[in-house]
Amino acid sequence: MSALVYVVDEDTRSHTEIADLLRACGYRTRAYGSTDGIPKDAPDDDGASCIVIGMQTGDSVAPDLFDRLSKAGSHLPVIFLTEHSDIRSGIRAIKAGAEDYFTKPLEREEFIGAIDRAVARHRLSYERSGWDRAVTARLLQLTRRERQVFDLVVRAKMNKQVAFELGTTERTVKAHRHNVMEKMQVRTVVELVSCAERLGLLRSATS
Repeated sequence: MSALVYVVDEDTRSHTEIADLLRACGYRTRAYGSTDGIPKDAPDDDGASCIVIGMQTGDSVAPDLFDRLSKAGSHLPVIFLTEHSDIRSGIRAIKAGAEDYFTKPLEREEFIGAIDRAVARHRLSYERSGWDRAVTARLLQLTRRERQVFDLVVRAKMNKQVAFELGTTERTVKAHRHNVMEKMQVRTVVELVSCAERLGLLRSATS
């Protein structure tokens, strides 16, 4: 499925032109006359996407939008469009957190290039967050003892050391370790350590 771009513009003609351009370049679009519906209608779990906003209502649009997106848990990239005579608003939008801004009339190739980059960045972020959720779910499947073994193994503890710290036998540790590897869906300790590092578990232990 092609990426979805949320297009917001009070100017109906401008909105139609932008949506037509995006669809011609293979994007799906969803239309809004204002930013009010975006936080609830554009969740991060809807796949790769971004937001394009034609600024018509003053300087408060950018900070207000990013505040609402943040509270809604959305991290969609936002590209602002301003009138040629209102470059300051575009700069303020960048400072507020926008991905990019353009002045109208748009330079087609530059604009689509920015959309491509924003969507690619969000896709990567979306895939990473999906990986984090999946691995976190696997981690929660570990029993208390398996989690203890996990925490020690990813810190390069040998089976004998783990057994000593937990007050159990090396054979029992090997059994727990086998279960940990299966539940975490990894084949090597290196992969297990990588999971811990990406989830920030090793950093939290040393900070």
